[in-house]
Amino acid sequence: MTISPDEHIAVVTGASSGIGEATARTLAAQGFHVVVGARRLDRLEQLARDIGGTALELDVTDEDSVDAFAAVLPRVDVLVNNAGGAKGLAPVLEADLDDWRWMWETNVLGTLRVTKALLPKLIASGNGLIVTITSVAAFEAYDNGSGYTSAKHAQAVLHRTLRGELLGLPVRLTEIAPGAVETEFSLVRFDGDEERAAKVYEGISPLVAADVAEVIGFVASRPSHVNLDQIIIKPRDQAGPGRFSRKQD
Repeated sequence: MTISPDEHIAVVTGASSGIGEATARTLAAQGFHVVVGARRLDRLEQLARDIGGTALELDVTDEDSVDAFAAVLPRVDVLVNNAGGAKGLAPVLEADLDDWRWMWETNVLGTLRVTKALLPKLIASGNGLIVTITSVAAFEAYDNGSGYTSAKHAQAVLHRTLRGELLGLPVRLTEIAPGAVETEFSLVRFDGDEERAAKVYEGISPLVAADVAEVIGFVASRPSHVNLDQIIIKPRDQAGPGRFSRKQD
């Protein structure tokens, strides 16, 4: 597979649905050749056809997969670290260690693997941008969410550390921390339980994936001297994790 090095290339991880898919569409509309990566290659291929991009299988928890993904990219101008998610909602006393391992592998080490592999190309582009999708859970802890909140705090610290380490190099870094976004997030968290997932958004008007993608598009369109360090985006009905104004039937 050959990708032209003459095009400006944006990489979006976790792009088979939700925020990743919407971001790929937004960046493609801005003129980027978007390389979408995820494990569900069938979904990616349809997306790539829609936007004139490139679909590559990517498992951010597998170093060989990340290395193979990075090897075919001739350059990288934008990296959107979107792959991640939550598993379960349990108190510490009942913590499922397999759920914790999945969350840390996906959110923290997955972000590390991809960023480390693509950073030389982002620097070489002369105007690189790394956008990491964290969460309001990267700022606040909440009951029964210690696995996810600790992983998101760690992911955010990884990203924020790069801000200092890359100072003076031509790479901008933006952390985007969404609140409640109605995607497949809660379905994954609750192992496909549609009824339980729907209750998360019951009585509120949540964000949708396109709301977050539009902000990412704005970040990517800023001049090279402008760095938007952190953006927190929540629905009007949300004050913080687990704190909502819910309309009654």
